[in-house]
Amino acid sequence: MNQKLTIRQLTLIGSMLFGLFFGAGNLIFPMILGARAGTALPAALIGLLVTAVGIPLLGIVSMGISRSEGLIHLSGRVSRRFCYLFTCALYLTIGPLFAIPRCAATSFTIGVQPLVGESVTVPQLIFTVLFFAAVLYFALKPSKILDSVGKFLNPAFLAFLGVMLVTALVKPVNALSAVSPSGGYETGAFFTGFLQGYDTLDALASLAFGIIVIRTIRQLGVTEPGAVAGSTVKAGIVSMTLMGLIYAATALVGAQSYSLYADQLAAPGFNGGDAFAIISHHYFGRGGSLILAATVTLCCMKTAIGLVTACSETFLELFPGKLDYPKWAVIFTAGSLLISNIGLSQIIALSAPVLYFLCPLAVVLILLGLVGNWFGHAKVVYVCTMAAALAAAVLELARVVGGPVQPLVDWTAAWLPLYSYGLGWVVPSALGFALGLLLRARGDRRA
Repeated sequence: MNQKLTIRQLTLIGSMLFGLFFGAGNLIFPMILGARAGTALPAALIGLLVTAVGIPLLGIVSMGISRSEGLIHLSGRVSRRFCYLFTCALYLTIGPLFAIPRCAATSFTIGVQPLVGESVTVPQLIFTVLFFAAVLYFALKPSKILDSVGKFLNPAFLAFLGVMLVTALVKPVNALSAVSPSGGYETGAFFTGFLQGYDTLDALASLAFGIIVIRTIRQLGVTEPGAVAGSTVKAGIVSMTLMGLIYAATALVGAQSYSLYADQLAAPGFNGGDAFAIISHHYFGRGGSLILAATVTLCCMKTAIGLVTACSETFLELFPGKLDYPKWAVIFTAGSLLISNIGLSQIIALSAPVLYFLCPLAVVLILLGLVGNWFGHAKVVYVCTMAAALAAAVLELARVVGGPVQPLVDWTAAWLPLYSYGLGWVVPSALGFALGLLLRARGDRRA
């Protein structure tokens, strides 16, 4: 049996993976980053690319190099309890609680709301019912996901998005040099962009989509573990390269269109979706709203399909014998439908604390998977490192929540390196890793 994918097959899998990753947050967050970063865009964009492209790529590579079958296998190297708790928390976050509802809410807010006016309750309900009916239709055919996403939905989305971005880049409203940085981009553009990348959810999604990529590669006839790992890495490089290019173009458009929404940028709730709608209307008028509606809906629908599929397959494996795949798919789709109707701004606000807690854990687990062969994937190293990362993640959660826990935040900021930049987990995780290596070495000597 041939254990090597053709260039066409790798391109299709890379396209599918890009289509699964590139959803609601990937459109709205780079756009608003560009508008607020202004002349500090290069540093801010590098920060964004680290967390929104680099870490997701490492997540896919980690799955391949560690030869994990998915998040359950990788997180299970820590402990069975951690595996269940972390896997459920991650999939619920990128699934029915936040990411999937955000896909539908973004599609409606950006693409449809400008066409229906102020009264949105009934139109939103109708739209989300139709949106999730289509999502469920494709999700119930998981074996066809390469065709539905890689061959059809993703190319259609890229065609629509390409028209908008090229037009805006060729005919900019203002020069980048005319836009001054605002907010955190004035003094810490890199770190602000770095944290903005968390909001895309891609660091978490890379651990979730690994199971889909690996299964698709095997369906194409590649079964030898080393060949599966190599093909997974190559597909990840294809998808993340394309994603990085679109991030850069979108952020630049956001900065070069600043004059269109300068008076609204500081308004509460204004986001990249609003900026997208204004830019589209400026260049294409009402026809632009129709192009935008198609672009955003296709973009978000393909991601929602992948997330429902990944969540359903994972919970089927976590809880065997409880429910079959179609029932899990219906449950996740129905739950997402209900939550999506609370609105885009509310979903974004509610997700922030969860992301700042889970993302450090995901990043550390990805890094352990990458270097695991070096220490034989010893459990003691995983346990010590993740225990330290967990303690630091709790402190990161406190920093985001503030309010009643602000004294704890102030106390932690006085001694924990990088804490004020949102990277307080780095040093504790490194110390936990070093302790794990030491305990492993001592155990080997005693054996």
